[in-house]
Amino acid sequence: MDHQQGSDDAATSAREQRPGSASTPPTAPSAPTPTPSIPQVSLIGLFVAALVTAQVTAAKVLEFSLPFALPVTGAELVLPGAALAYALTFLASDCYAELYGRRAAQVVVNVGFALNFVVLVLVWSTIAAPAQDPAVASEFESVLGASTNIVIGSLLAYLVSQNWDVFVFHWIRDRTGREKLWLRNIASTASSQAIDTVIFVSIAFAIAPLTLGVGFYPGFEGVIGLIIGQYLLKLAIAVLDTPVVYAIVSFVRSRNGSAAV
Repeated sequence: MDHQQGSDDAATSAREQRPGSASTPPTAPSAPTPTPSIPQVSLIGLFVAALVTAQVTAAKVLEFSLPFALPVTGAELVLPGAALAYALTFLASDCYAELYGRRAAQVVVNVGFALNFVVLVLVWSTIAAPAQDPAVASEFESVLGASTNIVIGSLLAYLVSQNWDVFVFHWIRDRTGREKLWLRNIASTASSQAIDTVIFVSIAFAIAPLTLGVGFYPGFEGVIGLIIGQYLLKLAIAVLDTPVVYAIVSFVRSRNGSAAV
């Protein structure tokens, strides 16, 4: 009798230890994967859209008449067509850095840098593909082939200026806290835009055209004029977009109930 009871107890114990039995305690559910918020995705989307637009529009040189004359450029202000689109990348990165932190902003900036190579590969693979109409293909190459200079110039300018922008933004933030967003927005953007403009215009409109034989070289005075024109527009945008940065940051924080970082 005792032997039979011992066997029954052993069998019961084995059933309790068997995986999947009713008495086995349930496994704790794994933590859900964080879902990116709509503002976060929107800022990344704006950053990438403006970046790609800048690559394909920079080859067109714009010219505006001024009501006054500047020392070098005179009464005409010339700048690459990408100036506005590229300025939006700094607005997006500053908002992203303020809301989600330096590390997150640097990830977005450096992933965007890698995507410049994707743009270059896609453009030249399309140029190299056989065309039905040779005349259209020639025009296509003359317009988008110049984007090679734009991408080459923007790669170095982008890598240096965007990382500088994030660094200066958070260097000031570490010393001012959440106060004086206007100061870190203007200071980081103004300094990084100066670096970006000099590097980008010098490579895209001087070094690359003279070296590769593709694209437009406006001459030394033309290059200086492009640098001044592009920087003045970017500097104006850096000042004027400060209320926009405040509005975006305040809106996102009010939706979240607190600061994102």
